[in-house]
Amino acid sequence: MNTELQKQDESIEPVQELKPIPQYVEELVVKAKQASRKLASVSTAVKNQALLTMAEALESKVDELLEANQKDLDAFGADPGKKAMADRLRLTEKRIAEMAAGIREVAKLPDPLGAAPAMWTRPNGMQVGRVRAPIGVIGIIYESRPNVTADSAALCLKSGNVCVLRGGSEAIHSNRAIAAILSEAAEKAGVPAGSITFVERADRELVPVLLKQDKYIDLIIPRGGESLMKLIAEHSTIPVVKHDAGVCHVYVDVSADPAMAESICVNAKAQRPSTCNAMETLLIHQSIARTLLPKLAASLRSAKVEIRGCPKTCQLVPEAKPAGDEDYGTEFLDLVLAVKVVKNMDEAMEHIARYGSRHTEAIVTADYGRSMRFLKEVDAGAVLVNASTRLNDGYQFGLGAEIGISTSRIHARGPMGLEELTCFKFIVLGSGQLRE
Repeated sequence: MNTELQKQDESIEPVQELKPIPQYVEELVVKAKQASRKLASVSTAVKNQALLTMAEALESKVDELLEANQKDLDAFGADPGKKAMADRLRLTEKRIAEMAAGIREVAKLPDPLGAAPAMWTRPNGMQVGRVRAPIGVIGIIYESRPNVTADSAALCLKSGNVCVLRGGSEAIHSNRAIAAILSEAAEKAGVPAGSITFVERADRELVPVLLKQDKYIDLIIPRGGESLMKLIAEHSTIPVVKHDAGVCHVYVDVSADPAMAESICVNAKAQRPSTCNAMETLLIHQSIARTLLPKLAASLRSAKVEIRGCPKTCQLVPEAKPAGDEDYGTEFLDLVLAVKVVKNMDEAMEHIARYGSRHTEAIVTADYGRSMRFLKEVDAGAVLVNASTRLNDGYQFGLGAEIGISTSRIHARGPMGLEELTCFKFIVLGSGQLRE
């Protein structure tokens, strides 16, 4: 057997006469770069029609998508320790409908390209301004969730960017099917071939090669776990916008409305625990812990949440398991919650600064001054007052389907919608001006 075939995931159908990885990657990215020059000038009307066609195509091929996804689920197995990732991997009719709806929402959004926030005139008479332009070719490397394929393709297309999609081997059949459907539909609607480029091969050795294609790829957006982030940080010669782990906190302040605090905390943890914006640690002010925490813990247990708490928490909630220091920095992505009783808001913010991943942080309080201080002093891509961490989402924020939630500080931070997938270029309107 070809040695390269042996390196691929066993669940993937063999491909005959594989090209060497460097050749395979270069051919993909060269085609993507060529497509990017054409896509940048495609009209808004054509892009919107392409998006609508893509959404219809997904809905018309639900059975095909579910069949492909089942292959991935069968190969992935039913290990209880992988339950969170299996949930991310799974497609359902509802999730496919949500993907299609997300694409339609992107079609409704204003085209960011060509927008000029301001023009100004210099003393020599020339006019200077900046307009939004595509970044170019965006490489997206991600794990588990097949919906990332659809969201990324839609947002990149609308913003005039070619996407090079490299999903994880655990979702290869699902991603391959989604990408093929979307690419075919887009091309039929007039989008240049190669605008939606999917990396068909699952060789692990391929990613470091892809990350060296700075001649053809303009930006890398990774979405995945710590090992993926480490790999990209070590190998990429292309600028990277990180979409890192979500160790998210909710701090329940002394003035919090008990009913509001309970509903927010249960939603933040249990509504969909496998997502990066789910609450992983609950912090509660000591003055209200005795009255609120037992009732809140009962509601969390009703939602099948396992509580790991500090000594005070275990005293107030006997069913809680003692928390280790490592629990407070863990992204469980499951129905597990670390809880700590804190003396005051300062201790809560210190805890967040020490253990948080600067993704999403929330406070529940009726005190305006405290809420404003929390917004100002807590460092995260999104900071919320009296709202669930699960709301840190491009769709919920009105951005349309997001390409991810950036934990980087440069270029984009928080949910990345259309504007975050563009850059500016200067334009100058002259009448013969020269530099003296």
